Formats: sequence, structure tokens, C-alpha cells
Amino acid sequence: MLHIVLYQPEIPHNTGAVGRLCLATGARLHLIKPLGFSIDDKQLKRAGLDYWPEVDLRVWESFDELRQAADSTAQFCYLTTKTTRLYWEAHFAEDCYLVFGPETRGLPATLLEEESASCFTIPMQGTRSLNLATSVGIVLYEAVRQRSVVA
Repeated sequence: MLHIVLYQPEIPHNTGAVGRLCLATGARLHLIKPLGFSIDDKQLKRAGLDYWPEVDLRVWESFDELRQAADSTAQFCYLTTKTTRLYWEAHFAEDCYLVFGPETRGLPATLLEEESASCFTIPMQGTRSLNLATSVGIVLYEAVRQRSVVA
């Protein structure tokens, strides 16, 4: 199963849009606290439309709690602007967690240093970053594409 992990997301409509992407691809959505909004937020539900109740959602107190609960063979890929390794160079495993940081600051530097071999980026020109939901969509559908080629 593909897993999308939003580490401390801040903007509800981004999370709602990511929830729709997860539903469309059969991926599970994991939210790591603290969240910058309430799960009951109207903007979150508006972006997720009437699909939000159908999203396979897990909320975690910490990233460590999620990692401990994941299967020991699970692959974790960290998406960041602070690497040069392109996301299409990744070989996404069957049980893969795609981890994205909060909109205003990205993933913590300590995590990126610790997991540098598993960090990937989306190439960009003329901007520092993309919208979170756009980034998730780009990488998630590459993982879906890779898995459909293998299947």
C-alpha cells in the first residue's frame, strides 16, 4: 500500500486536497501532530468535498509513533527541496511511505540529515517550492505509475 504522510500540516485545504488524491489512488493518509487546524475544519472538508469521510486516515501524535507502527520492511521516502536526487530516481516499494513537511518550513533538518539516502526532490525553476497538494500529486502518481508497470 502507498502511504502519504503529512508531517505537521498547516493549511486545511491542502490536506483536504491530499485526502482526495489518497482516495483516488487507494493510498492511506497519515497526519502527524501538531496539526495547524482541526480535523473538523470546514475548509478541510470543503477541499475534500463529500469524499472526506471515505479517506483512509490515521492521525499520529508523533512521527516516531508512526515509524514504530510501520512494518519493519516499509520504505520511507522524504520529499524536500534540500536535495538534488529527483523523485523519479526512486524505486517505490510496495509498502511505501511518502513523507512531506509542513507548508512553511518543510521537514526538520535533523530528519533530512538522518535519512539523506532516502530524500528526493521535484525539479523546479523560478520558485522555491510548490503547493503541498501539487507536490503530493506529482510524486504519488509516479509511485502509482511505477507500481502499474510492475504489476
